[in-house]
Amino acid sequence: MSATALRAPATSLRSQVSPEEWAVRVDLAAAYRLVAHYGWDDLIFTHISARVPGPDEHFLINPYGWMFHEITASSLVKVDLEGNIVSPTDNIINPAGFTIHSAVHAARHDVGCVLHLHTSDGIAVSAQADGLLPLSQTAMVALSMLSYHDYEGIALNLDERERLVADLGMNNLMILRQHGTLACGRTVASAFLNIHVLERACQAQIKALAGGVKLHPAKPEVQELVKAQVRGSKIDVSGLAWGGLLRMLDAKDPSYKT
Repeated sequence: MSATALRAPATSLRSQVSPEEWAVRVDLAAAYRLVAHYGWDDLIFTHISARVPGPDEHFLINPYGWMFHEITASSLVKVDLEGNIVSPTDNIINPAGFTIHSAVHAARHDVGCVLHLHTSDGIAVSAQADGLLPLSQTAMVALSMLSYHDYEGIALNLDERERLVADLGMNNLMILRQHGTLACGRTVASAFLNIHVLERACQAQIKALAGGVKLHPAKPEVQELVKAQVRGSKIDVSGLAWGGLLRMLDAKDPSYKT
């Protein structure tokens, strides 16, 4: 099959899925485009997945071989928790991506979206012995919901899933040692805002360390205050940020909706 045929939108797909699934598909495709926009993508590698509304424990993930700026709502592949593709498609999925994402979706029913990146700053922080440091407000927000998972090789061993979800616990952010970053959220919007916070914190840390001067981390009592403020907040701003991000995408290239 030619590359053009591979990327031809399935124009009839919208009529074959529920309105709820289509809405998730559009948001997930938008997240892929936004990761490309911010330069967080890694060619065809890394993944963002989203739970399909309904009782079937299905989730959506990118077709292996597509660049993130190419992803559309109709190109996303629907799979079950065993990695079986459950919707008609000519595409395949990356087994390593399935391992990580299926682990979180199976264990955390409060999670609607899982976002995993391999950015240079995220990997750099993952390799530092002390991990993320309280050097910025953004870092302290991230630290209030952050876990770590030790590297076990390329994520092809399904046995790793149990250890990964044990390390994640009920947190929504994780640093995967020697690997990258991961964020969870109830919605695609909340997962994207969470990864934005973690990536900005990692970027600030690498820049601060590069300055070659003595660092000034926040005092422990301030760190605890920020943690309490974040965990006690009743305001979900992810929807406000997401609306602006979608307007930006619509102005740039609205084809993610197809």
